[in-house]
Amino acid sequence: MKKLVIYLLVSLFISCSGNKDMSPSETAKVVAESFYHGDKASLKKHTTEEGYANLSSIQEMFVQDKNSKSDFKVVDEAMEGQVAWIKYSTAYDPKPGIFKLVKEDGHWKVTHNGPLDNGPF
Repeated sequence: MKKLVIYLLVSLFISCSGNKDMSPSETAKVVAESFYHGDKASLKKHTTEEGYANLSSIQEMFVQDKNSKSDFKVVDEAMEGQVAWIKYSTAYDPKPGIFKLVKEDGHWKVTHNGPLDNGPF
């Protein structure tokens, strides 16, 4: 009986810690921090193929100490159907950045901002 209770508790914890759907702003924070801290695996997981190619190509120029605080803050957020725009600030750049996110396989992912993708801000 004791083993059964332990098994059930472990199963409960595993099921509760599964893939959580992150909001666009939570995804943007993960992408910004993984970009500046050089975490390519996390960056790839939370970006589209095109977004990853774009960000990883310039990542080496902006890598910061992994222990540094990003002070990520959402400045503005807008949704247009299956597209979200996040305007954010970090301690690493005095100018706010903008991420364009799309739903891919049910998860928000940062994608490439083209020159004509000005978004709502």
